[in-house]
Amino acid sequence: MSVETGAKAPSFSLPATGGRTVSPETLAKTYVLYFYPKADTSGCTKEAQQFQALTAEFEKHGVPVVGVSRDAMPALEKFAAKYSLTFPLASDAEGALTKAYGVWVEKSMYGKKYMGIERSTVLVRDGKIAQMWPKVKVDGHAAEVLAALG
Repeated sequence: MSVETGAKAPSFSLPATGGRTVSPETLAKTYVLYFYPKADTSGCTKEAQQFQALTAEFEKHGVPVVGVSRDAMPALEKFAAKYSLTFPLASDAEGALTKAYGVWVEKSMYGKKYMGIERSTVLVRDGKIAQMWPKVKVDGHAAEVLAALG
């Protein structure tokens, strides 16, 4: 990730599922952005389901969670409906936010190099990066982020 803890969080305004628009202004003082590679793939589905399972707990802390990928809105709406995801999934189709956070990286699969999102999560408090989780492993990650809220 190219941003650092304590740095000013990049600004953004993105379309999100359910006809929403998400931006620092529409979210709470503290919010979570989790970046995932592609809607409706196994790891991304598991991660989304884990965040969904803890949505009420995040809400008790007053902390919204937003999933961010470069998928187009129709794919995100379908993904959210298929798995009953109530938190916003935002489309960074142009890639400005994924680049600003440094999570748009070169990846390699079967020896082929390509660009994609590195699964990462950021906790933002009062406009600053409070905590970062680069190269996330899905199992237990949503609970780890929740625990960081104190």
